[in-house]
Amino acid sequence: MNVFSDSLAYLFDGANWRGYDGMLALLVEQLLLTATAMVLAAGVALPLALTLGHLGRGGFLAINLTNFGRAVPTFALLAIFVVADPWGWTGGRFPGAAELGPYGRAGASTLAALALFALPPIVTNAYVAMREVPGEVVEAARGMGMTGRQLFFRVELPLALPLIVSGLRLALVQVWATATIAALVVGPGLGKVIVDGFDSEDYGKGIAGAVVVAVMALVLEVAASLVERWARPESGPPPARDVEAAVSVPAPTVVASADDGH
Repeated sequence: MNVFSDSLAYLFDGANWRGYDGMLALLVEQLLLTATAMVLAAGVALPLALTLGHLGRGGFLAINLTNFGRAVPTFALLAIFVVADPWGWTGGRFPGAAELGPYGRAGASTLAALALFALPPIVTNAYVAMREVPGEVVEAARGMGMTGRQLFFRVELPLALPLIVSGLRLALVQVWATATIAALVVGPGLGKVIVDGFDSEDYGKGIAGAVVVAVMALVLEVAASLVERWARPESGPPPARDVEAAVSVPAPTVVASADDGH
């Protein structure tokens, strides 16, 4: 049996891409999961990290609290969320495995686990980015009379943007790849194809699912890298390029009259 030829045959069979459990539907489902988890994580992490970085305090605690999540495997979190029912409201019938609209079975549990998994790189990069804004630029902006709000939005945030985007890029690819393990606890996404293939000893199917996950990971990496490149001051949006001009103070110009010294 040639596993690779079987996987290619599975990938190029249109029937495998159609239907409710087809590869296309599962691909869209995992993309939706990944995007939603990233929005949830960024909505929590960025305001916290950027505020602490701007104030210059509390960063050590925030970074270490979020990095604590790295010590807990995402699959362990997912399994706990699927079966947890501390108040016994559902009689222990796996409340976290319920359907959640377009996110499929165990959608809520998968979203929670992936969002927590995305927090560390986003918090760390955003906080460090704010703290690495050159001190002389900050002092020049304050010397011009900028308020704290103006300093944050017009100086610190544009200069910190490339590293912030780098943290989002790292989290995005990690979340996409990790989302496949949701299938181990009846969760959504392309992991279903991989798990079903290997469980049924249809290795071509399992490899086909893994190939699609890997290709999409590369696509997301390239797309996020382009965004990160765009965010750099030398090639980024106008606000980032104009920061130095906004805070620089032109040197005084001495104009000598024709009569001076004569």
